[in-house]
This record gives sequence, C-alpha cells and structure tokens, in this order.
Amino acid sequence: MLNTMLEKELEDFYQEVLNKYVESTKKSRKLYHTGIEVFPQGVSYSIRYFDPYPIYVRKAHGCKLWDADDNEYTDYWLGHGALILGHTSRPIIDAVKEQLERGTHFGFCHELEIKFAKTIMKHLPSVEMIRFTNSGTEANMYVTRLARAYTKRKFIVKVLGGWHGSYDALHVKVTPPFDKLDTAGLLEEITKYTLTINFNSISDVEKVFQIHGDNIACVIVEPVLGAGGAIPARREFLKVLREYCDKYNALLIFDEVITGFRVSLGGAQRLYNVYPDLTVLGKIIGGGFPIGAFGGKREIMELIDECKYQDKSLRVFHGGTFTANPISLTAGLRTINILEEENPYIKFEEMTSKVIEEGNSLASRYNINMFFTGICSIIGIHFTNKRPENAIEAYESRWSFLIYKLFHKYCIIGKIIYMTEKMPHLLLSTQHTWSDIEYLLNVIEDFIRKLSNVLRT
Repeated sequence: MLNTMLEKELEDFYQEVLNKYVESTKKSRKLYHTGIEVFPQGVSYSIRYFDPYPIYVRKAHGCKLWDADDNEYTDYWLGHGALILGHTSRPIIDAVKEQLERGTHFGFCHELEIKFAKTIMKHLPSVEMIRFTNSGTEANMYVTRLARAYTKRKFIVKVLGGWHGSYDALHVKVTPPFDKLDTAGLLEEITKYTLTINFNSISDVEKVFQIHGDNIACVIVEPVLGAGGAIPARREFLKVLREYCDKYNALLIFDEVITGFRVSLGGAQRLYNVYPDLTVLGKIIGGGFPIGAFGGKREIMELIDECKYQDKSLRVFHGGTFTANPISLTAGLRTINILEEENPYIKFEEMTSKVIEEGNSLASRYNINMFFTGICSIIGIHFTNKRPENAIEAYESRWSFLIYKLFHKYCIIGKIIYMTEKMPHLLLSTQHTWSDIEYLLNVIEDFIRKLSNVLRT
C-alpha cells in the first residue's frame, strides 16, 4: 500500500490524464448520458463501463477501433477475445453473406453442424462428441449438470477468481472480497455445493479431495486464469488435478472459452498435454457471432441422448432456439479454417513473449512493482508486490487500485484500448503487427517513466 502523500501524487497524475480523456471523448460522454436513461449503469454489460464513462465505438477494422469522436485505437480486447482474426475480417464477412442468402436460422438439423463438429473434434482429441450452445455461460451450465448426472454426486470444485459465466453454481468467489457473494439473488442452498481452491495450489487440490473426494462430481478450471489475471497454470497443477480426478472418479472439465483455438489449434489441453473429460468452448469458435459448445467422452455425452435414455430422470436435457445457428457456425468454421492455413501461433507466442519480457524488464529498470503474465496471445498486467500465481495474489498484493485506473486511462489517451480498468487483459489477433507491439511497449515505457518520476517526488 502507498502512503497518503504518494496516493495524493497519484491522484493528481490521474486527474491530469482524466482531463485529457474527457476533452477527447465529448461525443462518447453525450452518448453515455443518453445511455443511463435506458440501461442500468448506462451500459449493456457492466464490464464495459469504466470511470467516468466508456467510449462508444463507431466502427472497427483489423485491430483498430474508431470511437464516436473519431479517435483511433489499437484494440487489445477484440470483442471479449472472440475476434482472433480481427474486426470485419473479409473472409468471414464473405462466408456469412453467402449463408445469409441460404438462411439465417433453420430450427432443424443441417449439414454444417456436422462439418463444424468434426472440425473441432479433429483438433481436440479429448472431445468424442459435442453439442452447441449460444454462449459460454450456457455451455458451462450444461457441462456441470452433465457431470453431476454422470457421477451422481453434488459437489463442484472451482478455482478462486475463475470465471465461468453467470450460472448460479459457478458464480462463486470470482472477485474479492472472496468471503462475500458475487451477486445478489444467489441461494445458499445452491452455492453450498460449490467448493473452491486456489489456482496453481497443489496442496489445495490434495486437501479438497481428502475431505470431499467421494462427493466431488467435477473440477472445472481455466487452464489460463482469465478474469483472475491472465495467469497460466503450472503444468504440474493441471497434472495433479487429472490424477486426483482419476483417483476419486471425478470428472475434470477444462473451460477453454478463452484458450480454445487461441493458444493453439488444440487449445490449452494440447499445449499442456493434459486432457480433460469434458471441454467448454466459446468466443473464437463463433467467428464474431454468439456461440458456445461443450464436449467430451462419448459415454458421458450420451447422457443427453433422449433415444437412449427415455426416462427423463436418467438423462440430461440440452437445447436452445438458436443452438447450432448456421450464421455462427459458418463464421466459426471459416475462422478455424483460416487458423489452420495461417498457423499464427508461433507469431503469437513471439509477440506475447516480447511484451512480457520487455515489460518486466522495464518495470525492473524503473524500480516499479509491475508484472506481466500470460501465454500465446494472452497478456495480463499487474501492479502487485510480486508476480501473481493466482487470483488472491493478483488482487490482494496490489499496492494501489488507483494505479489500475490511471494506467487504463493513460493507454486510452495513448490510443491503446483493453479491458478492464480493474484488471488489464490484452489479447492479440492475426491483424496485430510488430509495429503495434513496439508502439504498445513505447506507451508502457512512457507510462512507467512518468510514474517513476511521480513516485520519487
């Protein structure tokens, strides 16, 4: 924590930056004042709000955004990470235009759903059968229900800081304070069956299974902790999870909504060479359109089969009006085909490593407690007393919350945008160039240099 004098210096620095932001975003401010008349908080998703008002995007192309005031930004948010090919990708637009002429929504089976399913399964050998949903939240809801039905157990184990969407049983201990519910409206009767462990903590894994092992239906984990700080798992942590799930006949679920087709064509499971029983996908597999999916071992997934399990008390329901929507599948299939053709993952890893290594080096040179984490196109930035290995360290070892808001605004006036002001996540697309990376590092160094001068005064 900073002393009162340094906090005052930071506040003055923040106000200086904030004034520049307000001066350059007058039309966004006007739109926001209209927005608060129709939306709670003035926005359609709370994560999109930042103090004192968000920018309003007018158009996007490649890795660039233009706001209502015609400010141009390099975008490191990319539609919540869904747009790995960047905005308005011409091959995606052309493919979708063709599909629009054939139909936007059938409500019946179609050949494309089989073709896309086989394409995903080709790259994810742990997925023997699959079903589509409309979002990652839906997919996580169904996959945990499936795990409980298969194991006939109640308890779910998740990671502190892990975000799996807004399904009640998983919306637990996502953000601090971790001893309070994350949202009003949750029932203790539901959340009492959700257990939590610390990310990358093998001792926590051992303890939770020693106490509850015979009652655990599944463990669900992001191989790279997303909202909790863009922190990669240690392979040993995932390996131990696999071993304990096998030992106690629990299911291991990888939530690869972020990492699926972002860190490799085979997701994080191929990168780590640790394979789950069930996998959750979303974002990238929709090519910029709404989607989710879950899949895994045949004997587990077949519990959805209403022909095989005619007794509804034995089967798991899954459905949805827009499930396997042909527009989303068209965009998603074309996206994966392009990733197969271009194989951008080596370039992603080189760019990510450069930002992490040079960012950490800059922070060390200027004696700033600032740490960069991430892996292959996913970058997290932390103003903490040590490099975080989990969400508790990412949140509780912060030396000032104001510094996060300050850095966020500083990047925006430097024409770089990411989410969120509470926890920086930067995501890459195939449209980002080495010039973009160099510019990003220049803005970061400029910020660190000015911050260092402020803290020395």
